[in-house]
Amino acid sequence: MSRVDFSDPSTIAALADALTVAGVEGMEISWPAGNLRIVVSKEAGTQVSMMGNAQPGPAALAAAVKAPLAGHFYPLQPSDCNGAERLPRTVSSQDVIGFIRVGFVLLPTPAGKAGLLTRQLVEPEALVGFGDPLFEIEPL
Repeated sequence: MSRVDFSDPSTIAALADALTVAGVEGMEISWPAGNLRIVVSKEAGTQVSMMGNAQPGPAALAAAVKAPLAGHFYPLQPSDCNGAERLPRTVSSQDVIGFIRVGFVLLPTPAGKAGLLTRQLVEPEALVGFGDPLFEIEPL
């Protein structure tokens, strides 16, 4: 996956057009080294402000793997006595990276996208809700 160049006028124009079509008045994209703000107004037109480095780092591109349902989180099968696997590690979109336990049922949680599994965001056996972030994956 390539990085998005937020200083590119065509990228900014495409974002502004998408906001207008969606009826959204604005958006802000922030990363450690910079910030891009687009405000769409019928009266004042589109206003763009950019501060800092226009190219976000890999951390800004990290995606969260979210819980598919509420239950108790396990990074591995609860019966596995070897402990948690070391991070970071490369995963494919189909790799099972954790489980959600509801009663006696374990639901596998796939990575959903290929990349570098960098952070586990939830402690083992913690109660999680639907959509809670479990892991971060960075594109390779």
